[in-house]
Amino acid sequence: MSHSMDDMNLNAPHSMGTTIIGVTYDGGVVLGADSRTSTGVYVANRCSDKITQLTENVYVCRSGSAADSQVVSDYVRHFLHQHTIQLGQPATVKVAANLVRLLSYGNKNMLQTGLIVGGWDKYEGGKIYGVPLGGTVIEAPFAIGGSGSSYLYGFFDQAWREGMTMEEAEALVVKAVSLAIARDGASGGVVRTVIINSEGAKRNFYAGDTLPLWHEELEPQNSLLDILAAGGDGPAPMAE
Repeated sequence: MSHSMDDMNLNAPHSMGTTIIGVTYDGGVVLGADSRTSTGVYVANRCSDKITQLTENVYVCRSGSAADSQVVSDYVRHFLHQHTIQLGQPATVKVAANLVRLLSYGNKNMLQTGLIVGGWDKYEGGKIYGVPLGGTVIEAPFAIGGSGSSYLYGFFDQAWREGMTMEEAEALVVKAVSLAIARDGASGGVVRTVIINSEGAKRNFYAGDTLPLWHEELEPQNSLLDILAAGGDGPAPMAE
């Protein structure tokens, strides 16, 4: 069945569909996200970066309207930069989360974005704060957001535990995002993670074809362009 350009709703606002996750572990935090940005049913960007740096020690995961989440992140980054200059030391994770809350709550009638703030500071260690639609701020050992989060609440209730190592926490985040990608049509692409602790922040990237496959998922296939570029004869005809 063919779709017209109107059916695909290409003029719709860019939405980050999204699965975003923040998890604390013994010594820091791990943030993770998928990479699909949608415009209606059209995938506008299959490898967007939804984890944005606010300071050297604080990052934010963005979901909802791409434009809204970007402008909130930009304002918070600007205010935190001023705050760091005035105090002469990095801002705490709680300060960053409260700035996100102030902007989200003060503009809640205009913004369509949910955010997860995570980072590490010398006063409280690794912290995760969720700021959902409306501007409430919630401190929690883990936070999940975006359209893919609906599929993950029971999984996290069972899988998350206190005292995890860094490796265990990152493996949990990657597994959770891949599970959401398998079920949620608005989540997809690659998985990006950021590990933040006393040593700084480290980014990791997991390509889509390296993620585990779950129930009824299809194996990755080369596109027709890949086949033709390799000198193949094209895909085999379908059986009658």
